[in-house]
Amino acid sequence: MNDDINQLERFLDQGANQIIQLFITVLIIGGTMLFVAPKIALFAFFPIPIIFLGSIKFQRKLAPKYRDVRNKAGLLASRLNNNLSGILTIKSFTKEKWELNRLNKESLDYQRSNKAAIKLSSAFIPLIRFAILFAFIAILLIGGFQTWNKTLDVGTYSFLVFITQRLLWPLTTLGHVLDDFQRSMASIDRVIDLIDTPIKIKDGKIKIEVKDIKGEIIFNNVNFNYPGRDLTLKNINFKIENNSTLGIVGLTGSGKSTIIKLLLRIYDSNNGLITLDGVSIKEINLRDLRKCISLVSQETYLFHGSVQENIAYGSINPSLKDIVKASKIAEAHKFIEQLPDGYKTIVGERGQRLSGGQRQRIALARAVLKDAPILILDEATASVDNETEALIQKSLSKITKERTTIVIAHRLSTIKNADNIVVIDKGKIVESGKHEKLLDQNKIYADLWNVQVGI
Repeated sequence: MNDDINQLERFLDQGANQIIQLFITVLIIGGTMLFVAPKIALFAFFPIPIIFLGSIKFQRKLAPKYRDVRNKAGLLASRLNNNLSGILTIKSFTKEKWELNRLNKESLDYQRSNKAAIKLSSAFIPLIRFAILFAFIAILLIGGFQTWNKTLDVGTYSFLVFITQRLLWPLTTLGHVLDDFQRSMASIDRVIDLIDTPIKIKDGKIKIEVKDIKGEIIFNNVNFNYPGRDLTLKNINFKIENNSTLGIVGLTGSGKSTIIKLLLRIYDSNNGLITLDGVSIKEINLRDLRKCISLVSQETYLFHGSVQENIAYGSINPSLKDIVKASKIAEAHKFIEQLPDGYKTIVGERGQRLSGGQRQRIALARAVLKDAPILILDEATASVDNETEALIQKSLSKITKERTTIVIAHRLSTIKNADNIVVIDKGKIVESGKHEKLLDQNKIYADLWNVQVGI
């Protein structure tokens, strides 16, 4: 995308200026020639319509070739980006040579595509020059004969020869300009395609205030599937009372995280109804809905910047005192103080300078500081050690009393004290109840618990 914009910038910086100059040159010099010697001037104008018609024809042939060039450039950039992001995996699996071969293939594909486009565009400029040469020779011969026959002044003839060069020679730049234009059009088409991609999630009209939200959530007969796949969630029904905690348990791929995405309206359900305080979330303003929810995702993402900036990300101008308080709740304050610059330490792109557990605790502190009425923990303690997890659970037990909490967990100890636990299997809720009740049923939850406690 960045390179596509640069292609457009190059054309606007140079090509647009050349087109304006060419237009003014043809207008002024052509008008002068018509005034001085109208019959001879017609020969000077003869190649202009041919050049423009030829330009249109070449544009049509060049357009798909340059579109292919931009697509190949995008694939090459994507490959480079993936390789740089996954350098640790590449090195650990000793796949450098294999990745280099794939990169070479993408590079050669781009080279071949560009070569084919350049081959066609390079044939255009000689054709323009040939047409100009024809017109110039015609003026030399016809003007020369008229001067020889004394029907045209020598001075006028000399002026025509000189001014013909000024009229026609700038037309040779038209080939380069059209080439740059076609490259930029191929780029801008890709940009516009992205801009014109329809937004599937329609914004609701009901405005809500975070302070007025109680946090009652109801899923009523909710079904959902990702494009081209079978149903991920089937007839999901549950109710979360305000200020209560719901635990969600299930095997990988059962649809636990999808429930969270539906609540945040990252996706919309196929059918069924999801309500917040009795109002369908599809009717609530999207920005207001998401302001009500603090999410700690299993895929922790930190932005390049300081620890303080990352914790403060979801809040409006928080004080350092509030940031430190949130960090202590998330059991992050101790390790942050030990960093080289404390809260001012730069975490690097995606937080790569920190360990997985440290990133997770900063993400948890960010959610705590946001202080939303609904807190979602999606495997929020998966990357921390048991001791830190116990401390975090102790801290969370305080803040979850004042808000509605949804906890997705593989470690069942994290949801042991939840007000309600639902077990999802293959997109369906197969069990629900409190910890002790589910153990007594001796089904999936009990089996998972026994595996984790070593029974």
